Amino acid sequence: MRWFKAAEGRWLVQPAGSAVAYPMTASALALLAEAPLLIDRATCFDAAAAPVDPHAALGRAPVPGLRPPVMYAIGANYRQHIEEAGLDTPSLPLIIGKAATSVTGPRSPIVIPRSCLAKPEVDFEVELAVIIGKTARNVSETDALAHVLGYTVANDVSARRWQDKRKGGGQWTRAKSFDTFCPLGPSVLLAHAAVDPGQLALSSAVRKRGADGFATMQSGRTSDMLFDVRRLVSFLSEATTLPPWTVILTGTPAGVGFTRVPPVFLEPGDEIRARIDGIGELQNAVVGE
Repeated sequence: MRWFKAAEGRWLVQPAGSAVAYPMTASALALLAEAPLLIDRATCFDAAAAPVDPHAALGRAPVPGLRPPVMYAIGANYRQHIEEAGLDTPSLPLIIGKAATSVTGPRSPIVIPRSCLAKPEVDFEVELAVIIGKTARNVSETDALAHVLGYTVANDVSARRWQDKRKGGGQWTRAKSFDTFCPLGPSVLLAHAAVDPGQLALSSAVRKRGADGFATMQSGRTSDMLFDVRRLVSFLSEATTLPPWTVILTGTPAGVGFTRVPPVFLEPGDEIRARIDGIGELQNAVVGE
């Protein structure tokens, strides 16, 4: 089961195996702010209401609809990406702060700052995003998924020169925190026994300005992660509170733009797709500031 916010503002629920969606019930809506993890156990949707085509109804609102109180990204977490980028394999998760103000929606533009326009440097990273539904602190790996509300698609947009010593002093937070540098959506796939976050296919594709179609850039599986979702939630929660709606971006597979010959960077007039099977697809146009 997955849910999302429609263009006119309604929350809709698409039951597993269904081609249509239904309005979320008032009782489930009341849980969004207070106890989102309980949505999976509530009567989430009104099956007596008129069904809705999910594709036609999809809005521009990011998922989750509320801005995350805390957001983290994980670097160098896919083995094939580590190899392509020539990075050292980390022995512990590499944690990166990412500003919650960078979040934007599944059909909203990615705005490249003026400071990144003189020479192309803005890259794409399709990622599985984990949404916390129950406050987590000092949780074990065994119990970690009990604190997860669900999963969505993220594009961890990154300004590469701001990621190294030329502009960012060698730290990565600034490079990933510009406004609109975190498209999220288009829906939340609720965590339950049938969802294995370690067996999902994810991909990205870019259409350059003036091109006829999209060219696939990334194609991988979450099974290539060094540190799985259980490990990441447990590690991040050590002596640190992860409140509901915390978002964790879990790393990106091989195929990012800066490793390509020649490099492929996002520029005004381009479009980028980020997709995870079973969750949905982000599609964002790229514009200049």
